[in-house]
Amino acid sequence: MRALSHWLPGSLFGRLMLVLAGGLLLAQLLSAAINVAERDRLVTSSFGQQPAQRIADVVTLLDDLGPTERARVVAVFGVPPLVLSLHDAPAIDVDTPGSWRAGMFIDRLRSSLGGDRNVRVEPREAFPPEAYTRGGARRHDAMRGGAPGMMGYGPGAGHGAGAPVLRTEVQLRDGRWARFDTELPAAPEALPWRLVLTLVVLLITMILLSYVAVRWVVSPLKVLAQAADALGHDLDHAPLPETGPHEVRRAARAFNTMQQRLSEFIRDRTRMLTALSHDLKTPLTRMRLRTELLDDDEQRTHFEADLKEMETMVTQTLEFMRGLGGSEPAASVDLNALIKSLQSDNAAMGRVFTLEGKFGAPIIGVASLLKRCLSNLIDNAVLYGGQVTVHIEDSASQIEIHILDRGPGIPETELEKVFEPFHRLEGSRSRATGGTGLGLGIARNIARAYGGDVVLCNRPDGGLDTMLTLPRQSADAAA
Repeated sequence: MRALSHWLPGSLFGRLMLVLAGGLLLAQLLSAAINVAERDRLVTSSFGQQPAQRIADVVTLLDDLGPTERARVVAVFGVPPLVLSLHDAPAIDVDTPGSWRAGMFIDRLRSSLGGDRNVRVEPREAFPPEAYTRGGARRHDAMRGGAPGMMGYGPGAGHGAGAPVLRTEVQLRDGRWARFDTELPAAPEALPWRLVLTLVVLLITMILLSYVAVRWVVSPLKVLAQAADALGHDLDHAPLPETGPHEVRRAARAFNTMQQRLSEFIRDRTRMLTALSHDLKTPLTRMRLRTELLDDDEQRTHFEADLKEMETMVTQTLEFMRGLGGSEPAASVDLNALIKSLQSDNAAMGRVFTLEGKFGAPIIGVASLLKRCLSNLIDNAVLYGGQVTVHIEDSASQIEIHILDRGPGIPETELEKVFEPFHRLEGSRSRATGGTGLGLGIARNIARAYGGDVVLCNRPDGGLDTMLTLPRQSADAAA
């Protein structure tokens, strides 16, 4: 089953078209087989009926005529495809049908003649030569369009190619023998071109109609997928139009209801967190004032450090919980200028990192979000990794920023856990450094909002490689 799915188209549209086209093709092939089989049955059941009945009628007519009238009849039936001649004795010793068509012709002829007529049949390769020398033959050729240079009856003319010529001898009532050289119709083609053309036209028409129908059915799914992707970047995205078939309208209505509920939930949570932030400032301010009244300098220093840590935790927690929304519009962002400003800010604080490479064209995004993402990653590396190098790789499709440090690295089992809120590593990352365990999570959320990601891996020669990727073709998605 897995091997079969490997060959199937990846899209729902492609799979539906494959199933419909395959089903139509199979149905057309079965229909063609049934039609050909039925045609062969009808042809077989009626094969040789017309020439056999014609010979029987001529024999019946000859029985009732005298010698003079018989000569006239022979003159009329003296050209292919039915050549008649009268003889006193038969030239055929026994019946030699030679093929199933000849055998069926004999059965039809005996049935048409009735009674106990003496009938003898043998296959022939061509009409007798005298059939082409009679004046009637030339007249017959002219009637059939046999003008000079055109195909008509005659030796080597090609008439009757592939069709058997049977010599049939029937004894008349007066004892004479009527000899008929008859051309039987050729066997029908295995698959007539007209039938093939009809099936091909029908198949193409049905495939085109299936294409339109499948595209019509799949199109709402594509719109729904695009809306779901846009919802991840902007909860206030315009709702889906509730139009189309009943199922599509129902899905669009459910999606719009979900979007509305999510938006209301986020707004309620933001209002609650904003109120909480405001309420926390008051007791923190009172505690700071009381700390300044302490006479013990050492205790005052410890209290101020704890208060600063609490304020930092509250601020970063609120930033994390509020998400990445905001009213700042997307614009063209020069990443070279942005990272240079981060380098200057770190230098002012006595922290230095080396910059390798440069960015190409600007990208579309929110400058504050991109700056916060890079700042969190660089701060994390500088604080815990010591010497830091920022290596930039820019291509037409993707931006890669490697933040390389010389720190102790992170255990393999913890490489993903450090992105979880408030998750800390023992030893290398502690509260004494001022961290809250939210910086990496915020950076990854920003990167994923742009269709990128943040991935951590330990360097072979020691330290940590923090890789930030931003795809250029979807960098404006976060707008």
